[in-house]
Amino acid sequence: MPQLTSAQARERFARARLARLATVGAEDRPHLVPVVFALTGDTVVTAVDHKPKRTTRLRRLDNIRAHPAVCLLVDDYDENWDHLWWARGDGTARVLPPADESALSSEYIRLLVDTYPAQYGDRPPRGPVVEVTVGRWSGWRAI
Repeated sequence: MPQLTSAQARERFARARLARLATVGAEDRPHLVPVVFALTGDTVVTAVDHKPKRTTRLRRLDNIRAHPAVCLLVDDYDENWDHLWWARGDGTARVLPPADESALSSEYIRLLVDTYPAQYGDRPPRGPVVEVTVGRWSGWRAI
């Protein structure tokens, strides 16, 4: 089973449109959510946007504040299993204030808008921003 190099894993990650963010919550229990993201260098950013949520106090944000070690996973499934692959970024996350309160967050929101113009062009995320500094890229491919 071929492992991806760090560079190959990062390259495949960069081409993905959706990732899954894993955090550690209360009682050391895992919590997993899908996120859209932008990548700059070895930093992955995502933000709380306008999609409906049950609450504005998101568990992922509380989890990151308590346990900043996170994992992000992207993958490609195909019925032809020779085409399967996944790429993962393990890193340290921090919650930043919304863009109207932070120049860095504003820069990250611009990256998200550039990455998802149809979704964010007229309605950029206005909530907190999550910055993940990836320390390790890894991955696997079937062939």
